[in-house]
Order: sequence, then structure tokens, then C-alpha cells
Amino acid sequence: MKLIAVSAGLSSPSSTRLLADRLVESVGGELGAHGHTVPAEVIELRELARDIASHLVTGFPPPQLAAAVDAVKEADGLIAVTPVFTASYSGLFKSFFDLIDPDAFTGKPVLVAATGGTARHSLVLEHALRPLFAYLRAAIVPTAVYAASEDWGSGGDEYTDGLPSRIRRAGGELAALMAARPARAEPEDDVTALERQLADLRFD
Repeated sequence: MKLIAVSAGLSSPSSTRLLADRLVESVGGELGAHGHTVPAEVIELRELARDIASHLVTGFPPPQLAAAVDAVKEADGLIAVTPVFTASYSGLFKSFFDLIDPDAFTGKPVLVAATGGTARHSLVLEHALRPLFAYLRAAIVPTAVYAASEDWGSGGDEYTDGLPSRIRRAGGELAALMAARPARAEPEDDVTALERQLADLRFD
């Protein structure tokens, strides 16, 4: 299995990248506790911004962007984290996912998350991020994670779980979906495929 996180934060360091890292740690820890060793990678879209714009105009992805797109396609689990801009996901975030074949997300376990200055933007998870990945037919975990500035270091209150609790719960849900997916068959190389065709001919 392989875990990929996509962070659309624009600054360095950014709270968006920090949230992505915390979620990766949560998923990896949960899978590790059940005997799964899962390599993980965080893709920083800020480093690919020029390549994304170029691809949208020319239709040809530069090598670094092509590698990032392939990593998302091949991932067994995806964490997608964006800052909130004008009550929705960022343009950079949407532009990146517009470049990927929608069929690549069918049944793929996805955890959505966002960061913003205040808690009043938290509904972006339900009115923007979840519908986007539902349209792509992804398997979205029930718990989405929003982190406002005041959430960092917060333990929550009697009505609301703190950010660490939400991260643990969402990470556990994504880990469970990833572990439940059937193993993917390795593609045959050309020689193996030819041998199989010859064997079929001999039995005709």
C-alpha cells in the first residue's frame, strides 16, 4: 500500500502542510499498529504551480508534475488538504485535480481536510471538498478535518473534539478503508504476457 497527501498551502512553512503531516502520521501509525508498513509522500502543490499552469495551457505535463499525477493515481489512500480561499478550496488545489483522469479516483479512499483563519469557514469541507470527491466517485471517510488558527493546541470542549482527536479519528477511518481494499495485481511485463498467450495457443 502507498499513502499520498496533497498539500495546497502557499507559504513555507504553512499550517496546511502541518495538517497534512499530522494526518499522514495518524494514518501511518494506525496501519503500523495492525502490521502494515506503508510508504507515504506529501506533494506540495506550491512547488508545482508553474508546471500546473503550463500543463493547463499546453496539455503536456513537465516531468515533476507528471510524477505527482502518477503518484496520486497509484495511491491506495489519499489525503487532500487545502487552505480556504473565498469560502472554497484554492484555485491551485482545484487546478491540480482537474489534471487527473476522474476514473483514477473510483473507489479510492480519500480523507479531506482544510485550514483557515476562523472556524466559520469549516463548512467548506461539506459544501466544496466532499462534493468534489463524491463526484469523482472516491470513497470519502466520514470524518473531515478542519483546522482554524485557534485549533492548534486546543483540546476542544464538552461539545467539540479538539483537533488532535479529529485527526486521530479521521486517520483511523482512512487506515481502515485502505486495509480493507483488495490487493492490486501487479501488471505483467511484455515477456510474461507473450508467454501466457503462447501457452493459451498450445492448448487450443
